[in-house]
Amino acid sequence: MLIAFNKPYGVLSQFTDEAGRSTLKDYIKIPNVYAAGRLDADSEGLLLLTDDGKLSQRISDPRFKAPKTYLAQVEGEISDAALAQLARGVQLNDGLSAPAKAWRFDESNVGPPAWLWARDPPVRFRKTIPTAWLYLQISEGRNRQVRRMTTAVGLPTLRLIRTQIGSILLSDLSSGSYLKVSEIAAAEAFSLRR
Repeated sequence: MLIAFNKPYGVLSQFTDEAGRSTLKDYIKIPNVYAAGRLDADSEGLLLLTDDGKLSQRISDPRFKAPKTYLAQVEGEISDAALAQLARGVQLNDGLSAPAKAWRFDESNVGPPAWLWARDPPVRFRKTIPTAWLYLQISEGRNRQVRRMTTAVGLPTLRLIRTQIGSILLSDLSSGSYLKVSEIAAAEAFSLRR
């Protein structure tokens, strides 16, 4: 079984927390499923869960290079040079990142996509510092990698939403909702033999 979940901001990618923070159990009532990979509490969007260990490994292990696409609201204006640097790979404190695919949300770079839900709490707003939106696709899975990559090119991330893993899309799932992915779609998305 594969479940696509639109994880809200502030929710941990696990089912228990001794500190009483919001977890997956507050949203998903299906027994014996576990997150395939993770998404930090301060990130939002697509998180896949499964009861199949082989599928979980196929999704989360960087050796299988399942691409993950993120939409990031960044502080500053996105230059062609920053996009080129992300495409070459950037130096992080744990080594050079693999090349990423990076592109602006749109050429006018004004405002978020129409389909994007409001975040609670909202991202801070500063009159003197512009923000912009960019897509970044990576196939690695280092800790807080997208945030570190955008910061390395002078574009600190303010809001981060994962929109796709493999060929599984967030689509129109509202924040906090989930749906079961068909076995055929799961097999095709992660090159599993049926």
